[in-house]
Amino acid sequence: MGKTRVIYPGTFDPITNGHVDLVSRAARMFDEVVIAIAIGHHKNPIFTLEERVELAQQSLKHLPNVELVGFDGLLVDFFQEQKATAVLRGLRAISDFEYEFQLANMNRQLDPKFEAVFLTPSEQYSFISSTLVREIARLKGDVTRFVPPVVVEAFENKHRKGW
Repeated sequence: MGKTRVIYPGTFDPITNGHVDLVSRAARMFDEVVIAIAIGHHKNPIFTLEERVELAQQSLKHLPNVELVGFDGLLVDFFQEQKATAVLRGLRAISDFEYEFQLANMNRQLDPKFEAVFLTPSEQYSFISSTLVREIARLKGDVTRFVPPVVVEAFENKHRKGW
């Protein structure tokens, strides 16, 4: 059997401690972990793609088998280009499962080799979402428990620039 390569796709706007937890655990399970940071046109991200890649790089630099890539387009095409073993998705709630199950089955219709691996977050991160973190930060609340320090600093910089 060759090297295992998992893709963890998302907008990561911003990367959270929950994301770092899942990536750290995946890095122990797979030979290579590719963090695929989607452009996310439909989500109107707060941070640019370049900023999100940099924040993720800083947050995950302690993991030598993790690579970061920006991407746009269909996940199944990226999966094929990367010669991936599987795609990693995090499940916080039943509603996440229903959506992710549907996506995995649709992608498998597009490519029968497409496999999805689901991980649940560690309990202390099960409620964290980038959407909630962005809202707290937008209202100048304290997000230090939910995101890596580099992200806290990035939000502070956004506020200084009049965000």
